[in-house]
Amino acid sequence: MCWFSRGTEPYAPNRLSSAWKPTPNGPLIPEIHQNAPHAQYVARKGEINAWDNPDFVAAVKATGRKTLIVAGTITSVCMAFPAIAAVQGGYKVFAVVDASDTYSKMAEEITLDRVVQAGVVPMDTAAVASELQKTWNRPDAQEWAEVYTKIFPAYALLIESHLKAQEVVTKNEQFDSARG
Repeated sequence: MCWFSRGTEPYAPNRLSSAWKPTPNGPLIPEIHQNAPHAQYVARKGEINAWDNPDFVAAVKATGRKTLIVAGTITSVCMAFPAIAAVQGGYKVFAVVDASDTYSKMAEEITLDRVVQAGVVPMDTAAVASELQKTWNRPDAQEWAEVYTKIFPAYALLIESHLKAQEVVTKNEQFDSARG
């Protein structure tokens, strides 16, 4: 979801966290910094659950938002723990399941059962993008189209087809389907 951080600040302020550098998890991956230079990095002091870090919770509260979008490296830990804790803290939480990962299908299934029972709403990346975008009738529609091509590359074919159709209309050409 690194690419998704770029350009979403007006819609969803990014708060990023990583485990403490001396741990095996190390520092935040560079791609996140590259794609979300505006995001606030909140270093943890070894806590596995980001929500157990008071600085992280304070950064989330400082956004003034009551709806959170959460993803994590490991679905059952990095995504689930803070998502459940945030729900318990009064937040509405959406978990981006395909932006998180785990080691087995079974682990994913029991984690999804757990977070849903706790009140977390599971989503996929395309649904998150669509909810943030809301409409194609906006000046940055082309940038959103590029977001979708990163979510599922085959979407580029649909965009190519749409752009070609627009070109045909603009040039007052005839669509292939209208030709005899």
